[in-house]
Amino acid sequence: MPLMSSGITPYRLLPSIDRLMRLQDGVDVPVAREAARRLVEELKQRMGSAWPPEGGVDAVLGEDALAVRLGQLSQEVTAPWHARVLNATGILLHTGLGRAPLSATAVHAVQEVAAQGFVEVERESGKRNRREHRIAEHLCVLTGAEAATVVNNNAGATLLALDAMARGLEVPVSRGELVEIGGGFRMPDVMHQAGCTLVEIGTTNRTRASDYQNAINERTGCLLKVHPSNYRIDGFHGEVGLAELVKIGTRNHLPVIEDLGSGLMLEEKLPHDARESNVPASVRTGADLVCFSGDKLFGSCQAGILVGKRAAIARVAGHPLYRALRVDKLALAALEATLLTYRFGEPKRDIPILRAIWAPLEEIEAEATALQAEIGEPARLLGYLASVEESLGYVGSGASPARSLQSRAVRLAPDAPRLGIEEFARRLRCAEPAVFPRIEDGSLFLDLRSLAPGQWREIVEVVAALSREEG
Repeated sequence: MPLMSSGITPYRLLPSIDRLMRLQDGVDVPVAREAARRLVEELKQRMGSAWPPEGGVDAVLGEDALAVRLGQLSQEVTAPWHARVLNATGILLHTGLGRAPLSATAVHAVQEVAAQGFVEVERESGKRNRREHRIAEHLCVLTGAEAATVVNNNAGATLLALDAMARGLEVPVSRGELVEIGGGFRMPDVMHQAGCTLVEIGTTNRTRASDYQNAINERTGCLLKVHPSNYRIDGFHGEVGLAELVKIGTRNHLPVIEDLGSGLMLEEKLPHDARESNVPASVRTGADLVCFSGDKLFGSCQAGILVGKRAAIARVAGHPLYRALRVDKLALAALEATLLTYRFGEPKRDIPILRAIWAPLEEIEAEATALQAEIGEPARLLGYLASVEESLGYVGSGASPARSLQSRAVRLAPDAPRLGIEEFARRLRCAEPAVFPRIEDGSLFLDLRSLAPGQWREIVEVVAALSREEG
């Protein structure tokens, strides 16, 4: 029975911060103080819920126990929270894990400018220029657009485009495209923030060209088409394609904006989803602005990329919000390196998200077989049996929704486990490097399609270390 219930408080046993500081000889004072503070808070919570501890008070409050826990906390204090993780979930663009992994050349480019680099100054003249000018040049060559620019994310790009083109005016949007993206951000809210009046047209499953035409009046500012993001409508469904919408816009002297979202740059169809449209095709239709994300199928860092007609891009780039949404040197370096790969490299080989999508199933299976062979023994020591299983991967992050990729995963099924499933997964996530598995049907799954080639070897090392700790 906890002492709290008998009227005797254990809080009088709490060690002082000074005492805990003295137990950390040789530790930098700011780190030692923070570790001491965290330990006191930890002990308070423990005393309020489960006291006395099973092993006795000394097992928690003895000097040896306190010193050990302080050592652990001092490491946690200085360890970065934004740490490297091996994505074994099967979701290739996992928003919680940073979406698109950068290519090796993009990582190198970021490292090169991390201290200082050319951002808004010309090498030859030494005079100031626009920071995004080289990014724009590459984008225009790759997409056929007249002009281009970039801001810090695609929500910002859409907000900026609407604000620049249609503030104070009406914007017709199909009801089937009034999407909500992650974090509760809704297209109607974005439009409201941009000072536009939303005009809902059509129905959820069917919108016709006549719906747009009937909604147009002297107060219409632009026409907007939105990528459906995390869902698709099948069955009795109809929508107005971008090419037809551009014709309506041209006939009525209205600009057309497409929020394309995922940013597929290759004109080759995705092997698992031919529905996904691509940026060059959208530009060719004559849309005034096409917005898309940098960290989805484009395969780079977080950014909102805008391509389109020169006049429309000039209005966006001259808007007061533009400076507030601009990207920094690290993003510029990553974007430029990625664009150089599209122009002069082999994107399906060198850009990780594209490589993962196009990887042949036999290669995925070979990696899974190798992982199963090496992880089998350390997993057995933890009470888990390893096997190769069929799996389904997904692109994720609103790109190519509701279409799966054939994959293979190593299943770690409990068999007299020394660690429960949730604890096993937690220990993997807290390892160095962190491993993020998928929990399904009472087992842990390590999906090879969302891992880079050869990363399975690091997972083996992590599981082997856990088995030694538990041994």
